[in-house]
Amino acid sequence: MGSYLNPGNSGFAVVRNDIYVDKTGLIGLINQTIDTPRRLTCISRPRRFGKSFAAKMLCAYYDRTCDSEGLFDDLEIASDAQYRRYLNRYDVIYLDITEVIGETSGVDIVAYMKRNVIRELTEQYPDVNVVEGFAATLANAVETVGNKFIMIIDEWDAPIRETKGHPDFQRKYLEFLRSLFKNSAMTDKIFAAVYMTGILPVKKDGSQSAISDFKEFTMIKPRQFGKYVGFTEDEVRMLCQNYGSDFDKMKRWYDGYAFRTIASVYNPNSVMEAIHNDDFDSYWTQTSAAESLMGYINLDFDGLGKTVVELIGGVETKVDTNGFANDLVTFWDRDDVLTLLIHLGYLTYDETTQKAHIPNEEIRMEFAKAVRQVKRDDTIRRVRESEQLIADTVHGNEEAVARQIERIHEEESPLHYNNEQALRSVIKRAYFSYGDEYVMFEELPSGSGYADMIYLPKRDSVFPILVVELKWNQSADSAIEQIRNRRYPEAVSGYGSEILLVGINYDKDAPVGERRHQCKIEKYDKITPGHP
Repeated sequence: MGSYLNPGNSGFAVVRNDIYVDKTGLIGLINQTIDTPRRLTCISRPRRFGKSFAAKMLCAYYDRTCDSEGLFDDLEIASDAQYRRYLNRYDVIYLDITEVIGETSGVDIVAYMKRNVIRELTEQYPDVNVVEGFAATLANAVETVGNKFIMIIDEWDAPIRETKGHPDFQRKYLEFLRSLFKNSAMTDKIFAAVYMTGILPVKKDGSQSAISDFKEFTMIKPRQFGKYVGFTEDEVRMLCQNYGSDFDKMKRWYDGYAFRTIASVYNPNSVMEAIHNDDFDSYWTQTSAAESLMGYINLDFDGLGKTVVELIGGVETKVDTNGFANDLVTFWDRDDVLTLLIHLGYLTYDETTQKAHIPNEEIRMEFAKAVRQVKRDDTIRRVRESEQLIADTVHGNEEAVARQIERIHEEESPLHYNNEQALRSVIKRAYFSYGDEYVMFEELPSGSGYADMIYLPKRDSVFPILVVELKWNQSADSAIEQIRNRRYPEAVSGYGSEILLVGINYDKDAPVGERRHQCKIEKYDKITPGHP
């Protein structure tokens, strides 16, 4: 076994020794591509979404130098009709490009990879005729051994992302890929299948034509690979049952990604960290992707600051993903920035509605932290106004609350404000900075109905619970009355020592010059202290 040729199954064995979620169905999808025109597969995923785990799993399954039956016989793939046909039947070339870059420290990574793959190849198969061309040498190996290769490339785009100032470095790397994958006759001769992962899709300008023949599956269109992007809801529910974790909290913190065929996908790294640490927190901050968020949302595009505020408040936004150049530097407008954030996992995208939103509490916290570092005056103003609004609400300043909501309404949505849902959208924008102190729920089952919005204080917060009811062409008093009559506070009575009832009404028929928004704030009876 080697590091680059036939790395064995030890990596996957280590994965199986920990808490494990069965994702071997992915192997069945790759098996379907073997020796077909669809043999080249490129998967793009954010950091910490299990790309390397999948690569180790595929190595263990295909590597002919090891016996992996004990690792797979109790998993989903074992019931696949093609399971034993391909199990441990191939020579595997495995390239972890990020690791290679770390090993070479600026040395030509292409020469390094070629040298080490050929060294390990000739150690295992001394009769292989090594010639000048790398692809030609692999073709000779196939003829000598009588077996094609499975190639697995993890983080294929790392040289593109991390060497922006070195075009010659990138050119050599892309020429290396071109030598392997652009000559279809040679590719067919050498490879039974190729599985490649990265963060970004292939660039649309043709500069990455070396891999343009790959079938791509992205965060925007994962297609049949959607269930392998992260953990599904059934998988997370089972983990919570097995390890005594609170499923409702797990869902609030790490759910939120969704695709056409998979309604609920969780961040796998964060779920595992929450179980291991018995603590719900933002584990996103431990990834290098988090460091760049502030730089992206600080870009000076019209409407971007307003959109970020809306996203933090829980509002969806329309995104045109078609113009994105698929890199980290080419941005023409707000849509390009938002599309990048979808690929990085900061936003989730609904292919049907073509709208994006922040998926969960974990990512919303990262946005909230980043937005405070943005230097644009309009963003600073919005943060301060939202913080003041929350303070005015907590202190029962009804007139100030109504005045600020009215101002947000006039600024944000003067034309499309004709129902209660539109009012809810304005409230989200107004209270967007709630995350410092609160977790927000919409349509929470409470008493004998559903409360419009409830803000529960976080564990260390001294703020009161806010139970918010919205009315349209009625009165703020009727909103408070509904909260009391339907016993909404009973559902949250264990989460804080004080509850404020907040009724907000919009009267679209109010005379010109009179305030259209009204606010009523009342204290609810004190209850037993506790925290979510």
